[in-house]
Amino acid sequence: MKSDMELKRQVEEELAWDPAVNITDIGVEVRDRVVTLSGHPASLAEKLAAEKAAQRVAGVKAVVVEMDIRLLNSDVRTDEEIANAVRSIMHWTVGLSEEAVKVQVEKGRVTLSGEVDCAYRSHVATHTISQMRGVTGVSNLIRIGGNAAAQDIGEQIGKALQRHAEREAKHIEVKVHEGTVTLTGTVDSVAERVAVRGAAWSAPGVHALVDNLVVR
Repeated sequence: MKSDMELKRQVEEELAWDPAVNITDIGVEVRDRVVTLSGHPASLAEKLAAEKAAQRVAGVKAVVVEMDIRLLNSDVRTDEEIANAVRSIMHWTVGLSEEAVKVQVEKGRVTLSGEVDCAYRSHVATHTISQMRGVTGVSNLIRIGGNAAAQDIGEQIGKALQRHAEREAKHIEVKVHEGTVTLTGTVDSVAERVAVRGAAWSAPGVHALVDNLVVR
């Protein structure tokens, strides 16, 4: 097992390697394999990239985020500018109308509300908006409609796990109740945990996800 000092070094190397992260913006501390990220990234995209970079390092048990975004002057946008840009992105990249999803912006933080028939579209919208300049946060309050039999959802998730994370699939139990998927079991890293969550969210009919996975 890696020591905390070794994990700290590897996380810092991963942050330096990622072109979306400015290593001078981020501080790293590790205790009992739990990584704490601090500092002032220049965008929400950089903040999320730093989180993902830390999660990619094998041996990391969890990541604690204590970062505050400080936008560059050139990236500051008015809430009206952000709202208009978000509506365009929702229409052109995800195919969601203003009637389906409402957009609210306050001090750069975007809140989405409404209802869609597929969790995947909701997550694509959140990911796309988080990459926009001037956005300091995204709150996704979109409800997921549509119905699918629990057995069908479970089977589809099981097949996805076999395709994407075959080794982990043997140690994971999937339960479905009224569109809510509960994952239990063990994985070898945070990155594998993210892969399993992604496979579960991609299944049609999934409304919510309860993650009880444990990182070895």
